[in-house]
Amino acid sequence: MPLDDSKAFKPINIALLTLSDTRTKADDSSGDILNQRIIDAGHNVIERKICKEDVSTMTMQLRAWVDDGNIDSIITTGGTGLTGRDLTPEALDAVKTRDIPGFGEYFRYISIASIGTSTIQSRACAVVADGTYIFALPGSNGAVKDGWDQILVHQLDNRHKPCNFVQIMPRLMDA
Repeated sequence: MPLDDSKAFKPINIALLTLSDTRTKADDSSGDILNQRIIDAGHNVIERKICKEDVSTMTMQLRAWVDDGNIDSIITTGGTGLTGRDLTPEALDAVKTRDIPGFGEYFRYISIASIGTSTIQSRACAVVADGTYIFALPGSNGAVKDGWDQILVHQLDNRHKPCNFVQIMPRLMDA
C-alpha cells in the first residue's frame, strides 16, 4: 500500500493483552510476536498483560485501558474461536461504542490463503470504545502475523493512503 512520504510517521501507544487460561509470559508466543512487530513498526507498547478468559476480568482490564488517556489502541490475542471459553468478542461487546465490522471481514478474507475454509471459525473483530481502538486477533502465531502484517501495520500508520485509523483518531468522539 502507498505511503504519503510528505508526512512524518506518528507513533501511537498500544496496550497488548493475551487472553488465555493456559499461557504464561514464558510461552506467550503470539503476544511476543505482536509485541516485537509493534515495536519494529515504531509504535509504543505501553503495557502488556495476560488475562484469563473470563468476561468480567477481561472487561475490567479493557475498560481500565480504555479509560487510560495514554492508550490509543488495544490489541488482544486469543479467545476468538467457537469454544465455550472463547469469550473475547463478548468482552469487547461489553465495552464498545461501535463495531468496526470490516476488520473481521477482511481478516477472514486474508486468512483464506493460509487456513482455507477454517477461517469461518474465527470471530476476529474490532471495536471503538470511547475513542480507543480495540482489535481482537486469534491466538495462533499465524493469525497474529496475518492480522498485523496485512492489516494493522498499514491502518495504524498515519502515512497510509488513501486513509487510515490514525488520521481519524481525533474525531472518534465527535457527536
